[in-house]
Amino acid sequence: MTTAESIPDVLQRVRAPFASGKTRPIEWRLHQLGEIARMMREHEADFADALQADLHKGGFETALSELGFVASEARYARKHLHRWARPKRVSTPMMALPGSSYIQPEPKGVVLIIAPWNYPLSMVCAPLVGAIAAGNCAVMKPSEVTTHTSAAIARILPRYLDRDAFAVVEGGVPETTELLENQFDHILYTGNERVARIVMTAAAKHLTPCTLELGGKSPCLIDKSANLEVAASRIAWGKFINAGQTCVAPDHVLVHRSVATQFTELLAAKIKQFYGEDPSQSPDYCRIASERHAARFAKLLQGQRIHTGGQVDVAKRYVAPTIVLDPAPDAELMQEEIFGPVLPVITVDEMHHAIKFVADRPKPLALYLFTKSKALEDAVLDKLSAGSVCINDAVIFMVSPELPFRRAYALSTVQRLQAQDHGARPLGLQRETAENIHDRRVEHGAEVVGRPLRHPAQDEAFPDQLPPGRVDYVDPQRAFRVLADFGLLVHRPGAVKAPPVTVEAARVGHRCLRDAQSLIEIRAEVHEQVRTGVLALQAPGHQLALSRGYQLL
Repeated sequence: MTTAESIPDVLQRVRAPFASGKTRPIEWRLHQLGEIARMMREHEADFADALQADLHKGGFETALSELGFVASEARYARKHLHRWARPKRVSTPMMALPGSSYIQPEPKGVVLIIAPWNYPLSMVCAPLVGAIAAGNCAVMKPSEVTTHTSAAIARILPRYLDRDAFAVVEGGVPETTELLENQFDHILYTGNERVARIVMTAAAKHLTPCTLELGGKSPCLIDKSANLEVAASRIAWGKFINAGQTCVAPDHVLVHRSVATQFTELLAAKIKQFYGEDPSQSPDYCRIASERHAARFAKLLQGQRIHTGGQVDVAKRYVAPTIVLDPAPDAELMQEEIFGPVLPVITVDEMHHAIKFVADRPKPLALYLFTKSKALEDAVLDKLSAGSVCINDAVIFMVSPELPFRRAYALSTVQRLQAQDHGARPLGLQRETAENIHDRRVEHGAEVVGRPLRHPAQDEAFPDQLPPGRVDYVDPQRAFRVLADFGLLVHRPGAVKAPPVTVEAARVGHRCLRDAQSLIEIRAEVHEQVRTGVLALQAPGHQLALSRGYQLL
């Protein structure tokens, strides 16, 4: 384990490869990115065990939000690296002719990555992907809260990546403080505002540019016209995955009074469907990262009107999925980011009251709206501003590789590190991927009824007769992209390598996704070709089954 005293020696070692030009060749970068993907694949069990010990993460959630996320980042970067690194020609004014003008991407140097504890593997490795793609060296500081994952990263990562160009520093405040005393060429920090101020103050001494990914409250507005069943399912999933310890999880719900009771009951039913009568016994329900954070929820819930849940076991770091009804606007619960499995539901008489409620507070990190009203949608988009906006779904914008916030660590980092901060601000308005796609799901009979992914729908959800349909694809990955975009679940018993793959309608049983790594990265290229909600991928010797009883992140 690296001590605070040894950090200067570590930094001197890491700077040498960059100074020598070792990290600049595209081939070197591609190799390192490939090694990250290979590391996720070969050490799936080791990382899963560590995440289970730290956060009680189930295997599927681990595969989807940690292992699969990182592997997809690495593959995406490899695919686009040549284009990112290519000089960009820009116009040249007449008085400078016959000269020509270019923007030449170049690496910055040594990047410091300070990671949080809520996604302790992916929030180390996803920023690392961006740093590598841009041709940088990096020093990583995993969270000391998730000790098992930190130790696994420190033990495994050097086996795959260039030992001279990358280093993992374990430890707590003394080690982080020592790191910040040294000069870096860029700092990427994910966490809370208090520590961010410390990071930025330290960076200012050296005029070091920073990328700070901080928290915030993410309101969810539910109109009386919304499909309440869909809203409850998607909000429950988006809120309670990782026990609410997700920066863009819905923080509180503002629901029209006429449908408030119905929505709340549906939401409570979804919690039971996802995690059973006793979520503490569910293999799919995570734990709070530390006893200190668990104790915080016991305090936040004091005096609140609890509809569902409310149980807190500090020693076991367990906080039940909890619905709180109409907390006071000045309650502590409403003043700070909740960052846990507690969801306040606030009734409003009219949706313009909800809009004003959001507008009167700091800009949200993410904003969610469930409605069938185009006028209300336009009003919300016109009057409110947020880091990301998602219509009729929750959190799903994180799967879109082309939206900047989705890749605030990877793609935006690459852009920053390569293009020297030319307009690479991670903002994103999620409309096509969230609203239109899900409209198609409903239209095509592909509406899902179960979240999280491990929970099947009821048999009644499957129609007896399916419309005929057949679509031929050039390769399996393109078919995967379409199916993933429709929120369907793939069961992959074996790799499909046959060139032509047929997608045809079929009634299949409930299967659980095993290969999340291939699914998390994929996005739809063909929307209009899929007309059914229950599909099977078939190739000689292999079969991949899909069921609308599951829903993709």
